[in-house]
Amino acid sequence: MGTIDNIQAGTMTRRSFLGFSGALVFAIGAGGLEHVARADDRLSEISPNAWLRIARDGKITIIFPLTEMGQGSSTSLPMILAEELDAAWDDVVVEQLDRDDRTYGNPLFGNVLYTAGSTGVRAYFTPLRLAGAQARRMLIETAARHWSVDPSELETEPSLVRHPASNRTISYGDLVDLWDASVQIPEVTEADLKSPADFRYIGSDAPRRDSFAKSTGAQTYAIDVTVPDMLFAAVLRAPVEGESPLSLGDEAARRSTGVVDVVILPDGVAVVADTYEHALAARDLLDVTWSETSPARAFDSEADLAAYAAAAQDLAQTAAVWSEKGDAPAAIAGSDRQVERVYLSDYAYHAQIEPMAAVASVDPDGKGAEVWAGTQSQTLTTLTVTKVLDTTPDRVRLNMMTMGGGFGRRTALMQEYVRDALLASKATGRPVKVVWTREDDVKTGALRPAAAQHLSAGVTGDGRVSGWRHRVAAPSVIAFFNPVRWEQVKPKDIITMKGSDNPFYDLPDLLAEHVVTQRGARLSPWRGIGASYTTFAAEAFLDEVAHEAGQDPVELRRTLLADNIRGQKVLSRVLEMSDWARKRDGTALGLALGHYGPSQGALVVEVGVDADSGLISVTNAWGAFDAGLIVAPNNALNQLEGGIVYGLSSALKERVTISSGEIEQSNFYDYEILRANAVPEMSVELLEVDAPPTGIGELSTPMVAPAIANGFFALTGRRLRHMPFTPDRVLEALEAPV
Repeated sequence: MGTIDNIQAGTMTRRSFLGFSGALVFAIGAGGLEHVARADDRLSEISPNAWLRIARDGKITIIFPLTEMGQGSSTSLPMILAEELDAAWDDVVVEQLDRDDRTYGNPLFGNVLYTAGSTGVRAYFTPLRLAGAQARRMLIETAARHWSVDPSELETEPSLVRHPASNRTISYGDLVDLWDASVQIPEVTEADLKSPADFRYIGSDAPRRDSFAKSTGAQTYAIDVTVPDMLFAAVLRAPVEGESPLSLGDEAARRSTGVVDVVILPDGVAVVADTYEHALAARDLLDVTWSETSPARAFDSEADLAAYAAAAQDLAQTAAVWSEKGDAPAAIAGSDRQVERVYLSDYAYHAQIEPMAAVASVDPDGKGAEVWAGTQSQTLTTLTVTKVLDTTPDRVRLNMMTMGGGFGRRTALMQEYVRDALLASKATGRPVKVVWTREDDVKTGALRPAAAQHLSAGVTGDGRVSGWRHRVAAPSVIAFFNPVRWEQVKPKDIITMKGSDNPFYDLPDLLAEHVVTQRGARLSPWRGIGASYTTFAAEAFLDEVAHEAGQDPVELRRTLLADNIRGQKVLSRVLEMSDWARKRDGTALGLALGHYGPSQGALVVEVGVDADSGLISVTNAWGAFDAGLIVAPNNALNQLEGGIVYGLSSALKERVTISSGEIEQSNFYDYEILRANAVPEMSVELLEVDAPPTGIGELSTPMVAPAIANGFFALTGRRLRHMPFTPDRVLEALEAPV
């Protein structure tokens, strides 16, 4: 483990962690409590449990089990423990965890170390509180023995134990010398935790611990790592997935300045040189003949999407049931009127700021390695190393780095950039850094899948929705990026189908089903996963159903939220925030609701359109969200606003096309993302609710596209059913008959 501030301090395994602490140690697993204990006569620090250490100087080191990619959980999670420990926040040092699933694994991801799905605070909220509370009680017990008083007479202030009757205090740091291994480890339950009314930190806005380093350029990412004797590798990658080099002319590259070696990889050729610039220059001199037999050469995004649309509309085609209540087909067939529409969405690239990069130093025997990488899973990174080197986890010394963005891109079971660094290091016998260029990252991207969705609903004579059927035709994302997990969960793919179950509406007859289509690209989770397109279809379709039923879309939503009090509140609040009833000149408002896990929200956007160019402008956005208890409000608002910007970019700009198996875009000049001057004014609120935390990071993104589509209809009377809403599609919609 390394501190967030100085992550290159080195790797510390679980075994070395115990040895280093040299103190009373017991582990509090994410799912409960367990302990081991031993003592040392001379302690430099104590470890009341596996989540923290306290030093003589008062420094309190708290373990951060996730990975940081900009979401801020490296601050919010330690705050949770510090709250129950009653630690002074300025005393806290955050330490990045590199390994140890058994003790620290994410309970919402099968207890593996995995950062995704807006689960961080939600998953670790209770375990970290228990860890802090238990450590606090042990500190109180130690002070009580020292003063020969009953523990019940003591209380704590930040980093202090106090005996009010005698007005004596002792700091947590001074208790290190008084630590007694015979102190009984107390049982702690949720009943022993603080009342929210007593919170010092939870619900406050402590500055993020990573802000200073990131603001000053001091933060070290994998792309920045430098180790002694290190070489650099640039990889010429196969133009089409599944191809490999058949023959290689590398004489010119080998003669190029600084080149040390040329290494053949399963799907590319790595040029290894003394500088990255030399490696890139020599890469251009490679003469590679690639195989031409990969089935991926038939990948074509336009043809794939047409096939998906046909599959979605073919109700006789077999589909995997994702969610089912009542009998939706019968309810729709029995209604007075049936409404059906098809919605399309294209492939999308993650566009994380830091392209893939890793450093590997393989041991001389080829069966061990030290690795520096920024990924969303320590577990899967370790697994990648063991698979590539055919070795065991104990031979892997992993340094988890802060990421320059993730959004799901860094979750794959096999992390190719780590693999490439390992193979290049093994071949050269020296540490090697592999850096993907932006073009490498786009051309070899693992994408959000293209999807076609057929929605149908029945409308009764009195304007009620009777039956709701949502068929998603798209490939399985899990089957590609984590086939081991797919074997466990198939045919249910949450990455593809998230959001299609519409749990916040009262739809007694609902069927959400997945037509699992052929994959036409590399795939991986994307921010909001399936909800990023299923919510677009569902909320845009609901507007269309309301129109067909002669109902106001807002009132129809109110009716469907009859049993969802929290949903009613976010809807009412966002209507109030946006002054919904006020008419605008030249613009119109669009509304969408959405959820991500137990979190839910409502978003309104103000939409304008240039009828000549087809450019849509979004000038204002208002959002009201319910994500339970909020640990760090300012960070939560930042995440929601960032999610809105991400959703705007996806809805208006981002599109990957594939022809003959090759991605046609290569960099931000032809894969445009939303520019700063197009970001609207935003007003975002979090509702205060008495409920556990439920996740923030991916909540707002899915609502943006349907809100724009609904606003566009309110402004023009035309529908947008294909995301992104590029100018050509907008012009086509404007010219379509009403």
